[in-house]
Amino acid sequence: MTASGDSALDAIGQHLADGGLIILAGDALRHGDLDFAMAASRVTPQAINFMARHGRGLICLGLTQPRAWKLGITPQNSGEGGDSGRPFGVSIEARHGVETGISAHDRAHTIAVAMAPDARAADLVKPGHVFPLIADPGGLAARRSTLEAGIALCDRFDLGEGVVLCAIMRDDGTMARCADMAGFAAEHGTPIVDIGDLLVG
Repeated sequence: MTASGDSALDAIGQHLADGGLIILAGDALRHGDLDFAMAASRVTPQAINFMARHGRGLICLGLTQPRAWKLGITPQNSGEGGDSGRPFGVSIEARHGVETGISAHDRAHTIAVAMAPDARAADLVKPGHVFPLIADPGGLAARRSTLEAGIALCDRFDLGEGVVLCAIMRDDGTMARCADMAGFAAEHGTPIVDIGDLLVG
């Protein structure tokens, strides 16, 4: 299933509001790589476990820049050595309510703490097992990536200032492509959304 047009995007918004995952495609910076995405405000341990099992890539918390600054999350790159161009912030963990930090429950809890309406920097410790990404304030017009696309969808449907992302790999460890995921998307009810549709939607 792909999304195009206002009615399809509205259905995607309801799917995200209900805690559903989507597959984002069309990242101009990653040459066909795909990400699972969900509204961070709807995160559950089950969703984190699903991403870890079926996506296999790094699970990240994408945040708007104002939200990241509010939480005291600064860019990971120190300015020394090379810069990958990936907008990673310093990794985080909830100050309270976690054990090892890496379990699906603990990562979901950390994300929920970061997304709480009254969240503040003191609620988190660093480093941790959740990897923030800080979105470009210019949005998709400035950076055509799954990060900005996920943030744009959450903003469009009033789902908060964060998106959970997980890169999708094939069983052999190479990066998945849309053709690989069509059957999976249908089986699991996981819509595929092309970023290009958001630019014209």
